[in-house]
Parts: sequence; C-alpha cells; structure tokens
Amino acid sequence: MNIQNELFKMQDKEYRKLQIKTIPTLDPETVIGIRTPELRKLAKKLFKENNYKEFINDLPHKYFDENQLHAFIISEIKDYDECLKEFNKFLPYIDNWATCDQPSPKAFIKNPDKLINEIKKWIKSKETYTIRFGVSMLMRVYLDNNFKEEYLEMVSKIRSDEYYVNMMIAWFFATALAKQYDSTIKYIEDKKLDTWTHNKAIQKSIESYRVTDEHKNYLRSLKIKEK
Repeated sequence: MNIQNELFKMQDKEYRKLQIKTIPTLDPETVIGIRTPELRKLAKKLFKENNYKEFINDLPHKYFDENQLHAFIISEIKDYDECLKEFNKFLPYIDNWATCDQPSPKAFIKNPDKLINEIKKWIKSKETYTIRFGVSMLMRVYLDNNFKEEYLEMVSKIRSDEYYVNMMIAWFFATALAKQYDSTIKYIEDKKLDTWTHNKAIQKSIESYRVTDEHKNYLRSLKIKEK
C-alpha cells in the first residue's frame, strides 16, 4: 500500500481549510485535510495487518496528516517498552499541538509506575512539543487515582517562553483544580506559576463545568493584574 496515496484519497477539502485555521503553526502546503476518525480507522487497519513498520521508520514525514497517522499507529502498540521506544523516536518530529495532544496510548495509561520516569525526562526537554506531551500525559494519567501532590510541583517549576507549553501548563492546572482542588489551590494562592499561565489556568477553570460556582468565585479573586 502506498500510504500517501491512500491519504489523498481520503482528503476533505473543507475540513482542510478548518485545520489550517485552527493549527496556525502548520505550513498549509503540508495539510492534506483528513478527519481524525478516518485517520484512526486507517491506523487500526495498518496496525492489524502489520503493514506499518516501513512507514513509521520513514521520518521525517512530508505531511501533517502523515504525522497524525504515525501517532495513531504507535498508540496501538500494546507492549509498553516498544510503544515508548517508538514515541521517543517520533517526539522530536512533532511540530503542532494536534499531533501532540491527540494520541493517548493505552500502553502508557496501563503503566503509570513506569511512565512517570519518562514524563520527568520529557518535561525537562528543550523541545516545545516534547514538554507539552509530557505535561499532557501527566494530566491524563495522574490527576485521578494515581495523583501525588509532587506532580503539581513538577509542572509548576516549568518555565518556558513557548505559548504551547504554557497553555498546556494552564490546562493541567485547570484540570487539577477540577479534580484535586484542595491540593491544587495552594499553587494558585501562592502564585507558583508565571503571571500569564496563572491567569490562563484561572480562566480555564472558570469556564469549566467541573469547577463549583463557589470555587470559581474564589478563583476570580486570585487573578493577577498584568502589567
């Protein structure tokens, strides 16, 4: 199968226009325009048929949609070590928030004790989307049963000039306020985040249906006036 040809057969030109608007860091010439459910379906097919290894070893890809497909394919890998190896090979090539945020490998979710060690490495990376991926995994896997307050401390110490890193930190803390309010509110009260991220976390919390009205009112009082 020529995967690139298959992708162009799946092109949705109206959806392509939307993607170009919502992912502004992409070169429009690299966007084919394929809806996510279709890419996931193709990823599952290629994985089931064991017809993907040449494709995932052929990096870098030319098209955004190829990167999306790559992420979805390696998310299907059930063996933790193999899945981790493939993600570590792929992470340096991620160049946008969508490819970074959409994969959620079950192998990672099922192995929180192992994954946390990798997350600690990812969030110390100099690569924008490697950091973002690490924080996103921390948000997805460690704010419920696997929660420890030290994870809040880890994320609060990240400092970056990158919008897509700081937005993920804000999202992480907004989610933490919804799920682990008593532990998280101290980080907002003590202003542990930079001003922009602090205010964005509060904004996202106030917009969330998972945060109580009482907590929202208190959070409003904690916003910092930006100079």
